[in-house]
Amino acid sequence: MIMKLVFPCRQGNVRNYTVGPNKMQYFWTFGFLIFSFICDELFAQDENRVVFSFGTFQNVSVPENGSVQAVVTRIPANVSFITLQFHSQHHNATLSYTRVPLPGFSLTAADTGLLSTLTPAQSWLSWFLLSPNGDTVAGTGVILPYRSRDPVPGACNTEFDLDIDPNVYLRYNLFETIITFAPANIGYDRGASPPQCDTTTGPGTRWRLEYDIYQYFLPESDLSEQSLIVSLERVANVMSLREHGKKVMTLNSNERTTMSFSSIVGQGVIYSVIVRDPLLNTSASYIPAHTYACSFLSKLDNCATLGKASTKVFFTIAGVAGLFVCFFGHRFFKCELFCMGFAFSAFFFFILITRTTTLDYDIRLALTALIGTVGGVFLVMWWWRFGSVMACVTVVGLILGFLFASGLFFTPLGDLDVFRSDVVFWVTFGCFVVIVPILFVRWPREGNIITCGVAGGYAVVLAVNAYIYTSLAYMTLDVLKRFLNSNFNRAFISVPFQDIDFIMITVWVVVGVSGIVLQLYRERNRPFFPPSPYLMWRQERERRKTNVLDPSHHTPSYPARLLARLRQLTRRPEPAGERTPLLL
Repeated sequence: MIMKLVFPCRQGNVRNYTVGPNKMQYFWTFGFLIFSFICDELFAQDENRVVFSFGTFQNVSVPENGSVQAVVTRIPANVSFITLQFHSQHHNATLSYTRVPLPGFSLTAADTGLLSTLTPAQSWLSWFLLSPNGDTVAGTGVILPYRSRDPVPGACNTEFDLDIDPNVYLRYNLFETIITFAPANIGYDRGASPPQCDTTTGPGTRWRLEYDIYQYFLPESDLSEQSLIVSLERVANVMSLREHGKKVMTLNSNERTTMSFSSIVGQGVIYSVIVRDPLLNTSASYIPAHTYACSFLSKLDNCATLGKASTKVFFTIAGVAGLFVCFFGHRFFKCELFCMGFAFSAFFFFILITRTTTLDYDIRLALTALIGTVGGVFLVMWWWRFGSVMACVTVVGLILGFLFASGLFFTPLGDLDVFRSDVVFWVTFGCFVVIVPILFVRWPREGNIITCGVAGGYAVVLAVNAYIYTSLAYMTLDVLKRFLNSNFNRAFISVPFQDIDFIMITVWVVVGVSGIVLQLYRERNRPFFPPSPYLMWRQERERRKTNVLDPSHHTPSYPARLLARLRQLTRRPEPAGERTPLLL
Protein backbone atom coordinates (compact mmCIF):
# COMPACT_ATOMS: atom_id res chain seq x y z
CA MET A 1 0.00 0.00 0.00
CA ILE A 2 1.36 3.39 -1.02
CA MET A 3 -0.03 6.66 0.35
CA LYS A 4 0.70 10.24 -0.76
CA LEU A 5 0.54 13.01 1.89
CA VAL A 6 0.16 16.67 0.97
CA PHE A 7 1.12 19.55 3.31
CA PRO A 8 -0.42 22.79 2.02
CA CYS A 9 1.03 25.07 4.67
CA ARG A 10 3.78 26.51 2.49
CA GLN A 11 2.68 29.44 0.36
CA GLY A 12 2.69 28.71 -3.36
CA ASN A 13 4.51 25.38 -2.89
CA VAL A 14 3.01 21.93 -2.23
CA ARG A 15 5.29 19.19 -0.89
CA ASN A 16 4.54 15.49 -1.60
CA TYR A 17 5.80 12.50 0.44
CA THR A 18 5.46 8.81 -0.43
CA VAL A 19 5.54 6.18 2.38
CA GLY A 20 5.06 2.43 2.84
CA PRO A 21 2.52 0.65 5.07
CA ASN A 22 5.02 -0.53 7.64
CA LYS A 23 5.98 3.00 8.62
CA MET A 24 2.53 4.59 8.38
CA GLN A 25 1.83 5.04 12.09
CA TYR A 26 5.18 6.66 12.84
CA PHE A 27 5.00 8.88 9.80
CA TRP A 28 1.54 10.20 10.75
CA THR A 29 2.92 11.28 14.11
CA PHE A 30 6.06 12.75 12.63
CA GLY A 31 4.14 14.51 9.86
CA PHE A 32 1.71 16.07 12.28
CA LEU A 33 4.59 17.45 14.36
CA ILE A 34 6.30 18.88 11.28
CA PHE A 35 3.04 20.39 10.07
CA SER A 36 2.42 22.02 13.44
CA PHE A 37 5.97 23.35 13.61
CA ILE A 38 5.80 24.91 10.15
CA CYS A 39 2.43 26.53 10.76
CA ASP A 40 3.45 27.80 14.20
CA GLU A 41 6.58 29.32 12.71
CA LEU A 42 4.61 30.87 9.87
CA PHE A 43 1.98 32.37 12.20
CA ALA A 44 4.29 33.19 15.07
CA GLN A 45 2.49 36.46 15.62
CA ASP A 46 -1.00 35.08 15.45
CA GLU A 47 -2.35 37.98 17.54
CA ASN A 48 -1.25 40.36 14.70
CA ARG A 49 -2.82 38.30 11.95
CA VAL A 50 -5.78 39.74 10.01
CA VAL A 51 -7.87 37.54 7.74
CA PHE A 52 -9.38 39.30 4.74
CA SER A 53 -12.38 38.43 2.61
CA PHE A 54 -12.53 39.35 -1.04
CA GLY A 55 -13.96 42.83 -1.64
CA THR A 56 -14.53 43.57 2.06
CA PHE A 57 -12.71 46.48 3.68
CA GLN A 58 -10.92 45.64 6.89
CA ASN A 59 -9.70 48.21 9.43
CA VAL A 60 -6.12 47.47 10.44
CA SER A 61 -3.91 49.01 13.10
CA VAL A 62 -0.19 48.40 12.73
CA PRO A 63 1.43 48.57 16.18
CA GLU A 64 4.48 50.64 17.00
CA ASN A 65 7.63 48.84 15.78
CA GLY A 66 5.48 45.83 14.95
CA SER A 67 3.89 44.12 11.97
CA VAL A 68 0.56 42.69 10.90
CA GLN A 69 0.14 39.69 8.66
CA ALA A 70 -2.67 40.04 6.13
CA VAL A 71 -4.02 36.66 5.06
CA VAL A 72 -6.61 35.53 2.53
CA THR A 73 -7.68 31.88 2.33
CA ARG A 74 -9.94 29.70 0.23
CA ILE A 75 -8.89 31.34 -3.02
CA PRO A 76 -11.03 30.00 -5.90
CA ALA A 77 -9.24 28.11 -8.64
CA ASN A 78 -10.39 30.56 -11.33
CA VAL A 79 -8.54 33.49 -9.67
CA SER A 80 -5.18 34.17 -11.32
CA PHE A 81 -3.89 37.18 -9.41
CA ILE A 82 -4.84 39.20 -6.33
CA THR A 83 -4.23 42.79 -5.25
CA LEU A 84 -4.02 44.01 -1.67
CA GLN A 85 -4.38 47.75 -1.06
CA PHE A 86 -3.92 49.60 2.22
CA HIS A 87 -4.73 53.26 2.85
CA SER A 88 -4.10 55.67 5.72
CA GLN A 89 -4.93 59.35 5.74
CA HIS A 90 -1.45 60.83 6.17
CA HIS A 91 0.83 58.24 7.83
CA ASN A 92 3.04 56.05 5.68
CA ALA A 93 2.77 52.28 5.96
CA THR A 94 5.03 49.58 4.52
CA LEU A 95 3.41 46.74 2.60
CA SER A 96 5.76 43.82 1.99
CA TYR A 97 5.76 40.34 0.49
CA THR A 98 8.12 39.20 3.27
CA ARG A 99 8.22 39.65 7.04
CA VAL A 100 11.42 41.67 6.69
CA PRO A 101 10.98 44.38 4.01
CA LEU A 102 13.44 44.08 1.15
CA PRO A 103 14.10 46.44 -1.78
CA GLY A 104 11.93 45.45 -4.72
CA PHE A 105 9.61 43.41 -2.48
CA SER A 106 7.99 46.18 -0.44
CA LEU A 107 6.48 49.64 -0.81
CA THR A 108 6.09 52.48 1.68
CA ALA A 109 3.40 55.16 1.19
CA ALA A 110 0.07 56.38 2.52
CA ASP A 111 -1.65 54.53 -0.35
CA THR A 112 0.10 51.21 -0.95
CA GLY A 113 -0.72 48.10 -2.91
CA LEU A 114 0.84 44.82 -3.97
CA LEU A 115 -0.11 42.35 -6.67
CA SER A 116 0.57 38.63 -6.30
CA THR A 117 0.25 36.06 -9.06
CA LEU A 118 -0.88 32.57 -8.01
CA THR A 119 0.59 29.13 -8.65
CA PRO A 120 -1.70 26.38 -10.00
CA ALA A 121 -2.48 24.74 -6.62
CA GLN A 122 -2.27 27.81 -4.38
CA SER A 123 -5.32 28.43 -2.17
CA TRP A 124 -4.08 31.02 0.33
CA LEU A 125 -1.82 34.03 0.38
CA SER A 126 -0.30 36.45 2.89
CA TRP A 127 1.43 39.83 3.03
CA PHE A 128 2.95 41.88 5.83
CA LEU A 129 2.09 45.41 7.02
CA LEU A 130 4.70 47.34 8.97
CA SER A 131 5.14 50.80 10.48
CA PRO A 132 8.22 52.41 8.86
CA ASN A 133 8.57 55.31 11.32
CA GLY A 134 8.02 53.47 14.56
CA ASP A 135 4.53 54.94 15.03
CA THR A 136 1.17 53.24 15.21
CA VAL A 137 -0.47 53.37 11.78
CA ALA A 138 -4.22 52.93 11.46
CA GLY A 139 -5.85 52.46 8.09
CA THR A 140 -8.11 50.32 5.97
CA GLY A 141 -7.35 47.60 3.44
CA VAL A 142 -9.12 45.44 0.91
CA ILE A 143 -8.21 42.43 -1.26
CA LEU A 144 -9.54 42.13 -4.81
CA PRO A 145 -9.36 39.00 -7.02
CA TYR A 146 -8.94 38.94 -10.80
CA ARG A 147 -9.19 36.18 -13.38
CA SER A 148 -6.87 35.12 -16.17
CA ARG A 149 -8.73 37.14 -18.83
CA ASP A 150 -8.42 40.38 -16.84
CA PRO A 151 -5.46 42.67 -17.63
CA VAL A 152 -2.68 42.77 -15.02
CA PRO A 153 -2.12 46.35 -13.70
CA GLY A 154 1.53 47.41 -13.66
CA ALA A 155 2.82 44.12 -15.08
CA CYS A 156 4.98 45.92 -17.64
CA ASN A 157 6.69 48.13 -15.10
CA THR A 158 10.11 49.50 -16.08
CA GLU A 159 10.23 52.64 -13.94
CA PHE A 160 9.41 51.72 -10.34
CA ASP A 161 10.99 49.29 -7.88
CA LEU A 162 8.40 46.52 -7.76
CA ASP A 163 8.46 43.85 -10.43
CA ILE A 164 4.68 44.20 -10.87
CA ASP A 165 3.51 47.58 -9.63
CA PRO A 166 -0.26 48.30 -9.62
CA ASN A 167 0.10 51.60 -7.74
CA VAL A 168 -0.84 55.11 -8.83
CA TYR A 169 2.02 57.41 -7.83
CA LEU A 170 1.14 60.99 -6.99
CA ARG A 171 3.08 64.20 -6.46
CA TYR A 172 1.85 67.76 -6.17
CA ASN A 173 2.89 71.38 -5.80
CA LEU A 174 1.03 74.67 -5.53
CA PHE A 175 0.06 74.58 -9.20
CA GLU A 176 -0.50 71.00 -10.32
CA THR A 177 -0.96 67.42 -9.17
CA ILE A 178 0.69 64.76 -11.34
CA ILE A 179 -0.19 61.06 -11.31
CA THR A 180 1.98 58.35 -12.84
CA PHE A 181 1.47 54.58 -13.16
CA ALA A 182 3.19 51.62 -14.77
CA PRO A 183 1.76 50.07 -17.98
CA ALA A 184 -0.30 46.91 -17.68
CA ASN A 185 -0.09 43.57 -19.47
CA ILE A 186 -2.74 41.25 -20.82
CA GLY A 187 -3.93 38.49 -18.49
CA TYR A 188 -2.64 34.94 -18.35
CA ASP A 189 -3.46 31.66 -16.58
CA ARG A 190 -1.99 30.38 -13.35
CA GLY A 191 1.45 28.93 -13.82
CA ALA A 192 1.75 30.25 -17.38
CA SER A 193 4.57 32.53 -18.47
CA PRO A 194 3.49 36.17 -18.71
CA PRO A 195 3.28 37.66 -22.23
CA GLN A 196 6.22 39.74 -23.33
CA CYS A 197 5.84 43.48 -22.77
CA ASP A 198 8.13 44.66 -25.57
CA THR A 199 6.55 42.75 -28.45
CA THR A 200 5.37 44.55 -31.55
CA THR A 201 1.93 46.08 -31.65
CA GLY A 202 -0.98 43.87 -32.48
CA PRO A 203 -4.27 42.47 -31.19
CA GLY A 204 -2.50 39.78 -29.16
CA THR A 205 -0.21 42.09 -27.20
CA ARG A 206 -0.49 44.61 -24.36
CA TRP A 207 -0.60 47.46 -26.88
CA ARG A 208 -4.33 46.93 -27.28
CA LEU A 209 -4.98 47.93 -23.67
CA GLU A 210 -6.59 51.28 -22.78
CA TYR A 211 -6.43 53.28 -19.55
CA ASP A 212 -9.34 55.28 -18.13
CA ILE A 213 -8.27 58.03 -15.69
CA TYR A 214 -10.76 58.76 -12.91
CA GLN A 215 -10.96 61.28 -10.10
CA TYR A 216 -13.30 61.40 -7.14
CA PHE A 217 -13.75 64.50 -4.97
CA LEU A 218 -14.23 64.16 -1.23
CA PRO A 219 -16.75 66.44 0.51
CA GLU A 220 -15.48 70.02 0.58
CA SER A 221 -13.77 71.25 3.75
CA ASP A 222 -14.00 67.72 5.19
CA LEU A 223 -10.58 66.56 6.36
CA SER A 224 -11.83 63.72 8.54
CA GLU A 225 -10.41 60.22 8.24
CA GLN A 226 -13.89 58.70 8.19
CA SER A 227 -14.79 60.70 5.10
CA LEU A 228 -11.68 59.40 3.34
CA ILE A 229 -12.42 55.78 4.24
CA VAL A 230 -16.01 56.02 3.02
CA SER A 231 -14.81 57.60 -0.23
CA LEU A 232 -12.13 54.95 -0.78
CA GLU A 233 -14.75 52.23 -0.40
CA ARG A 234 -16.67 53.87 -3.23
CA VAL A 235 -13.79 53.79 -5.70
CA ALA A 236 -11.79 50.69 -4.70
CA ASN A 237 -12.91 48.37 -7.52
CA VAL A 238 -13.89 48.72 -11.14
CA MET A 239 -17.67 48.78 -10.78
CA SER A 240 -17.85 51.28 -7.92
CA LEU A 241 -15.23 53.54 -9.51
CA ARG A 242 -17.25 53.74 -12.72
CA GLU A 243 -20.39 54.48 -10.74
CA HIS A 244 -19.05 57.19 -8.41
CA GLY A 245 -15.89 58.51 -10.05
CA LYS A 246 -15.54 61.09 -12.79
CA LYS A 247 -13.83 59.86 -15.94
CA VAL A 248 -11.36 62.48 -17.10
CA MET A 249 -9.39 60.97 -19.95
CA THR A 250 -8.69 57.72 -21.80
CA LEU A 251 -5.09 56.90 -22.75
CA ASN A 252 -3.98 54.23 -25.17
CA SER A 253 -0.87 52.12 -24.71
CA ASN A 254 1.19 54.32 -27.01
CA GLU A 255 0.76 57.38 -24.78
CA ARG A 256 2.68 58.21 -21.63
CA THR A 257 1.05 56.83 -18.52
CA THR A 258 0.99 60.15 -16.70
CA MET A 259 -1.60 62.88 -16.22
CA SER A 260 -1.59 66.37 -14.73
CA PHE A 261 -4.38 68.06 -12.78
CA SER A 262 -4.81 71.46 -11.18
CA SER A 263 -3.93 71.38 -7.48
CA ILE A 264 -6.83 72.24 -5.19
CA VAL A 265 -5.27 73.01 -1.83
CA GLY A 266 -7.30 71.61 1.06
CA GLN A 267 -9.67 69.64 -1.18
CA GLY A 268 -9.44 65.86 -0.91
CA VAL A 269 -9.23 64.08 -4.27
CA ILE A 270 -8.83 60.37 -5.05
CA TYR A 271 -7.20 59.41 -8.34
CA SER A 272 -7.43 55.95 -9.86
CA VAL A 273 -7.00 54.13 -13.17
CA ILE A 274 -8.97 51.35 -14.85
CA VAL A 275 -7.10 49.34 -17.47
CA ARG A 276 -9.37 47.79 -20.09
CA ASP A 277 -8.88 44.98 -22.58
CA PRO A 278 -11.25 45.93 -25.44
CA LEU A 279 -10.73 42.58 -27.18
CA LEU A 280 -11.89 40.47 -24.23
CA ASN A 281 -14.10 43.21 -22.68
CA THR A 282 -12.37 42.81 -19.31
CA SER A 283 -10.86 45.33 -16.92
CA ALA A 284 -8.91 45.74 -13.69
CA SER A 285 -8.32 48.57 -11.26
CA TYR A 286 -5.06 50.14 -10.11
CA ILE A 287 -4.52 51.04 -6.45
CA PRO A 288 -6.21 54.43 -5.80
CA ALA A 289 -4.17 57.32 -4.40
CA HIS A 290 -5.49 60.37 -2.57
CA THR A 291 -4.19 63.87 -1.86
CA TYR A 292 -5.29 67.10 -0.23
CA ALA A 293 -2.50 69.08 -1.98
CA CYS A 294 -1.20 69.99 1.47
CA SER A 295 0.61 68.37 4.37
CA PHE A 296 -0.99 67.15 7.58
CA LEU A 297 2.39 66.97 9.31
CA SER A 298 3.65 70.49 8.62
CA LYS A 299 3.94 72.62 11.74
CA LEU A 300 3.08 75.79 9.81
CA ASP A 301 0.15 76.17 7.43
CA ASN A 302 -0.78 72.49 7.31
CA CYS A 303 -4.07 71.09 6.04
CA ALA A 304 -5.87 71.85 9.29
CA THR A 305 -4.73 75.51 9.31
CA LEU A 306 -4.60 76.34 5.63
CA GLY A 307 -5.73 79.94 5.78
CA LYS A 308 -2.81 82.18 6.63
CA ALA A 309 -3.69 85.16 8.83
CA SER A 310 -2.30 87.53 6.20
CA THR A 311 -4.50 85.97 3.52
CA LYS A 312 -7.59 86.24 5.68
CA VAL A 313 -6.90 89.90 6.48
CA PHE A 314 -6.18 90.74 2.83
CA PHE A 315 -9.30 89.11 1.41
CA THR A 316 -11.55 90.22 4.26
CA ILE A 317 -10.69 93.85 3.50
CA ALA A 318 -11.15 93.11 -0.20
CA GLY A 319 -14.58 91.60 0.52
CA VAL A 320 -15.72 94.65 2.48
CA ALA A 321 -14.47 96.97 -0.27
CA GLY A 322 -16.18 94.79 -2.88
CA LEU A 323 -19.47 94.98 -1.03
CA PHE A 324 -19.21 98.79 -0.92
CA VAL A 325 -18.36 99.00 -4.63
CA CYS A 326 -21.21 96.64 -5.49
CA PHE A 327 -23.87 98.96 -4.00
CA PHE A 328 -22.27 102.42 -4.02
CA GLY A 329 -19.40 102.28 -6.52
CA HIS A 330 -20.77 104.55 -9.24
CA ARG A 331 -22.06 107.11 -6.75
CA PHE A 332 -18.65 107.36 -5.07
CA PHE A 333 -16.66 107.28 -8.28
CA LYS A 334 -13.26 108.06 -6.76
CA CYS A 335 -13.58 105.15 -4.29
CA GLU A 336 -14.55 102.83 -7.12
CA LEU A 337 -11.58 103.90 -9.23
CA PHE A 338 -9.24 103.32 -6.30
CA CYS A 339 -10.56 99.77 -5.77
CA MET A 340 -10.40 98.91 -9.47
CA GLY A 341 -6.91 100.35 -9.83
CA PHE A 342 -5.85 98.41 -6.74
CA ALA A 343 -7.13 95.12 -8.14
CA PHE A 344 -5.66 95.71 -11.60
CA SER A 345 -2.15 96.64 -10.46
CA ALA A 346 -2.02 94.15 -7.55
CA PHE A 347 -2.85 91.20 -9.82
CA PHE A 348 -0.09 91.86 -12.33
CA PHE A 349 2.46 92.84 -9.71
CA PHE A 350 1.87 89.58 -7.81
CA ILE A 351 2.53 87.66 -11.02
CA LEU A 352 5.72 89.64 -11.66
CA ILE A 353 7.14 89.31 -8.15
CA THR A 354 6.27 85.60 -7.92
CA ARG A 355 7.93 84.72 -11.23
CA THR A 356 11.06 86.76 -10.61
CA THR A 357 11.74 86.35 -6.88
CA THR A 358 11.70 83.70 -4.15
CA LEU A 359 10.37 85.94 -1.38
CA ASP A 360 8.19 84.57 1.39
CA TYR A 361 4.45 84.54 0.72
CA ASP A 362 3.63 87.09 3.43
CA ILE A 363 6.27 89.50 2.09
CA ARG A 364 4.94 89.15 -1.44
CA LEU A 365 1.40 89.76 -0.23
CA ALA A 366 2.47 92.91 1.66
CA LEU A 367 4.32 94.25 -1.37
CA THR A 368 1.34 93.43 -3.55
CA ALA A 369 -0.94 95.42 -1.25
CA LEU A 370 1.51 98.35 -1.35
CA ILE A 371 1.74 98.39 -5.14
CA GLY A 372 -2.02 97.92 -5.38
CA THR A 373 -2.50 101.03 -3.26
CA VAL A 374 -0.13 102.98 -5.50
CA GLY A 375 -2.02 101.77 -8.57
CA GLY A 376 -5.37 102.78 -7.08
CA VAL A 377 -4.11 106.25 -6.18
CA PHE A 378 -2.60 106.65 -9.66
CA LEU A 379 -5.90 105.81 -11.37
CA VAL A 380 -7.77 108.30 -9.16
CA MET A 381 -5.20 111.03 -9.81
CA TRP A 382 -5.32 110.32 -13.53
CA TRP A 383 -9.06 110.93 -13.54
CA TRP A 384 -8.70 113.98 -11.22
CA ARG A 385 -6.06 115.58 -13.44
CA PHE A 386 -7.16 114.72 -16.97
CA GLY A 387 -10.84 113.88 -16.47
CA SER A 388 -10.64 111.09 -19.04
CA VAL A 389 -13.59 108.96 -18.05
CA MET A 390 -13.18 106.53 -20.96
CA ALA A 391 -9.56 105.78 -20.06
CA CYS A 392 -10.58 104.92 -16.51
CA VAL A 393 -13.64 102.97 -17.61
CA THR A 394 -11.40 100.99 -19.97
CA VAL A 395 -9.48 99.69 -16.97
CA VAL A 396 -12.79 98.84 -15.31
CA GLY A 397 -13.92 97.08 -18.48
CA LEU A 398 -10.74 94.99 -18.62
CA ILE A 399 -11.48 93.73 -15.11
CA LEU A 400 -15.00 92.68 -16.14
CA GLY A 401 -13.58 91.12 -19.31
CA PHE A 402 -11.06 89.16 -17.22
CA LEU A 403 -13.83 87.79 -15.01
CA PHE A 404 -15.93 86.93 -18.06
CA ALA A 405 -13.07 85.07 -19.78
CA SER A 406 -12.07 83.31 -16.56
CA GLY A 407 -15.62 82.11 -16.02
CA LEU A 408 -15.83 80.87 -19.60
CA PHE A 409 -12.66 78.79 -19.30
CA PHE A 410 -13.77 77.58 -15.86
CA THR A 411 -16.39 75.49 -17.67
CA PRO A 412 -15.51 72.21 -19.47
CA LEU A 413 -14.48 74.41 -22.41
CA GLY A 414 -11.17 74.99 -20.63
CA ASP A 415 -10.30 71.27 -20.75
CA LEU A 416 -10.52 70.98 -24.53
CA ASP A 417 -7.30 69.73 -26.09
CA VAL A 418 -7.01 72.77 -28.35
CA PHE A 419 -6.44 74.99 -25.32
CA ARG A 420 -3.45 72.93 -24.17
CA SER A 421 -1.50 75.19 -26.48
CA ASP A 422 -0.46 78.35 -24.66
CA VAL A 423 -0.67 80.39 -27.86
CA VAL A 424 -4.26 79.33 -28.60
CA PHE A 425 -5.31 79.79 -24.98
CA TRP A 426 -3.88 83.25 -24.42
CA VAL A 427 -5.03 84.60 -27.80
CA THR A 428 -8.57 83.35 -27.19
CA PHE A 429 -8.52 84.53 -23.58
CA GLY A 430 -7.24 87.98 -24.61
CA CYS A 431 -9.97 88.34 -27.25
CA PHE A 432 -12.68 87.69 -24.68
CA VAL A 433 -11.08 90.16 -22.27
CA VAL A 434 -10.89 92.95 -24.88
CA ILE A 435 -14.46 92.50 -26.14
CA VAL A 436 -16.00 93.88 -22.94
CA PRO A 437 -14.23 97.31 -22.90
CA ILE A 438 -15.25 97.79 -26.52
CA LEU A 439 -18.91 97.53 -25.46
CA PHE A 440 -18.24 100.17 -22.82
CA VAL A 441 -17.76 102.77 -25.56
CA ARG A 442 -21.48 102.63 -26.31
CA TRP A 443 -22.79 102.18 -22.76
CA PRO A 444 -20.13 103.49 -20.37
CA ARG A 445 -22.34 104.15 -17.34
CA GLU A 446 -24.23 100.86 -17.59
CA GLY A 447 -20.99 98.95 -18.14
CA ASN A 448 -19.38 100.60 -15.14
CA ILE A 449 -22.33 99.76 -12.88
CA ILE A 450 -22.41 96.14 -14.12
CA THR A 451 -18.70 95.82 -13.36
CA CYS A 452 -19.30 97.16 -9.86
CA GLY A 453 -21.93 94.49 -9.26
CA VAL A 454 -20.04 91.55 -10.77
CA ALA A 455 -16.56 92.35 -9.42
CA GLY A 456 -17.89 93.44 -6.03
CA GLY A 457 -19.91 90.25 -5.65
CA TYR A 458 -16.91 88.10 -6.59
CA ALA A 459 -14.79 89.92 -4.00
CA VAL A 460 -17.34 88.78 -1.41
CA VAL A 461 -16.94 85.20 -2.66
CA LEU A 462 -13.14 85.42 -2.29
CA ALA A 463 -13.56 86.77 1.24
CA VAL A 464 -15.74 83.80 2.18
CA ASN A 465 -13.22 81.44 0.56
CA ALA A 466 -10.56 82.69 2.99
CA TYR A 467 -12.53 81.01 5.77
CA ILE A 468 -14.63 78.31 4.06
CA TYR A 469 -13.38 76.48 0.96
CA THR A 470 -15.35 77.08 -2.24
CA SER A 471 -14.46 76.03 -5.76
CA LEU A 472 -15.46 79.41 -7.22
CA ALA A 473 -12.12 80.84 -6.09
CA TYR A 474 -10.44 78.65 -8.72
CA MET A 475 -12.22 80.51 -11.49
CA THR A 476 -9.50 83.16 -11.36
CA LEU A 477 -6.89 81.12 -9.48
CA ASP A 478 -6.49 78.70 -12.39
CA VAL A 479 -5.71 81.62 -14.71
CA LEU A 480 -3.23 82.94 -12.15
CA LYS A 481 -1.57 79.51 -12.00
CA ARG A 482 -1.24 79.46 -15.78
CA PHE A 483 0.44 82.86 -15.61
CA LEU A 484 2.87 81.64 -12.97
CA ASN A 485 3.59 78.09 -14.13
CA SER A 486 4.84 77.44 -17.65
CA ASN A 487 3.74 73.77 -17.55
CA PHE A 488 0.23 74.36 -16.25
CA ASN A 489 -1.22 73.95 -19.74
CA ARG A 490 -0.99 70.18 -19.25
CA ALA A 491 -3.20 70.22 -16.14
CA PHE A 492 -6.90 69.41 -16.07
CA ILE A 493 -8.73 72.15 -14.18
CA SER A 494 -11.85 70.27 -13.11
CA VAL A 495 -13.03 71.13 -9.60
CA PRO A 496 -15.88 69.76 -7.48
CA PHE A 497 -19.22 71.52 -7.36
CA GLN A 498 -20.94 70.70 -4.10
CA ASP A 499 -23.50 72.33 -1.82
CA ILE A 500 -21.28 75.21 -0.66
CA ASP A 501 -20.47 76.11 -4.27
CA PHE A 502 -24.12 76.37 -5.28
CA ILE A 503 -24.77 78.45 -2.17
CA MET A 504 -21.91 80.82 -3.08
CA ILE A 505 -23.13 81.09 -6.68
CA THR A 506 -26.53 82.11 -5.32
CA VAL A 507 -24.91 84.66 -3.00
CA TRP A 508 -22.86 86.08 -5.87
CA VAL A 509 -25.90 86.41 -8.15
CA VAL A 510 -28.13 87.92 -5.46
CA VAL A 511 -25.51 90.43 -4.29
CA GLY A 512 -24.43 91.36 -7.80
CA VAL A 513 -27.92 91.77 -9.25
CA SER A 514 -29.10 93.72 -6.21
CA GLY A 515 -26.18 96.13 -6.47
CA ILE A 516 -26.65 96.62 -10.23
CA VAL A 517 -30.41 97.25 -9.97
CA LEU A 518 -30.00 99.63 -7.02
CA GLN A 519 -27.32 101.71 -8.74
CA LEU A 520 -29.15 101.86 -12.07
CA TYR A 521 -32.29 103.07 -10.30
CA ARG A 522 -30.48 105.63 -8.15
CA GLU A 523 -28.38 107.05 -11.00
CA ARG A 524 -31.14 107.24 -13.63
CA ASN A 525 -31.60 111.03 -13.32
CA ARG A 526 -28.03 111.97 -12.48
CA PRO A 527 -25.18 112.80 -14.88
CA PHE A 528 -23.44 109.81 -16.42
CA PHE A 529 -20.19 110.48 -14.54
CA PRO A 530 -19.11 113.14 -12.03
CA PRO A 531 -16.91 115.90 -13.48
CA SER A 532 -13.19 116.10 -12.80
CA PRO A 533 -12.46 118.49 -9.87
CA TYR A 534 -9.31 119.80 -11.56
CA LEU A 535 -11.07 120.56 -14.83
CA MET A 536 -13.92 122.26 -12.98
CA TRP A 537 -11.40 124.46 -11.16
CA ARG A 538 -9.69 125.40 -14.40
CA GLN A 539 -12.98 126.18 -16.10
CA GLU A 540 -14.04 128.35 -13.19
CA ARG A 541 -10.72 130.16 -13.29
CA GLU A 542 -10.92 130.83 -17.02
CA ARG A 543 -14.52 131.98 -16.77
CA ARG A 544 -13.73 134.49 -14.09
CA LYS A 545 -10.82 135.88 -16.05
CA THR A 546 -12.76 136.42 -19.26
CA ASN A 547 -16.30 137.31 -18.15
CA VAL A 548 -16.00 140.82 -16.61
CA LEU A 549 -19.78 141.33 -16.43
CA ASP A 550 -20.22 138.29 -14.24
CA PRO A 551 -20.86 139.50 -10.63
CA SER A 552 -18.72 136.72 -9.31
CA HIS A 553 -15.82 138.26 -11.25
CA HIS A 554 -15.74 141.18 -8.79
CA THR A 555 -16.09 139.01 -5.73
CA PRO A 556 -12.79 138.40 -3.92
CA SER A 557 -11.48 134.91 -4.12
CA TYR A 558 -12.09 132.51 -1.29
CA PRO A 559 -8.52 132.76 0.10
CA ALA A 560 -8.81 136.59 0.11
CA ARG A 561 -12.15 136.44 1.90
CA LEU A 562 -10.79 133.99 4.42
CA LEU A 563 -7.77 136.19 5.15
CA ALA A 564 -10.01 139.26 5.67
CA ARG A 565 -12.18 137.32 8.09
CA LEU A 566 -9.16 136.22 10.10
CA ARG A 567 -7.93 139.81 10.33
CA GLN A 568 -11.32 140.90 11.59
CA LEU A 569 -11.34 138.27 14.30
CA THR A 570 -7.85 139.14 15.50
CA ARG A 571 -8.36 142.99 15.52
CA ARG A 572 -8.18 144.53 19.02
CA PRO A 573 -11.46 145.99 20.36
CA GLU A 574 -11.83 149.79 20.17
CA PRO A 575 -12.04 151.97 23.35
CA ALA A 576 -15.46 152.86 24.74
CA GLY A 577 -17.04 155.93 23.22
CA GLU A 578 -15.51 155.32 19.81
CA ARG A 579 -17.76 154.26 17.09
CA THR A 580 -17.02 151.22 14.99
CA PRO A 581 -17.40 151.81 11.28
CA LEU A 582 -20.41 150.16 9.80
CA LEU A 583 -18.43 148.98 6.79
CA LEU A 584 -15.04 147.33 6.80
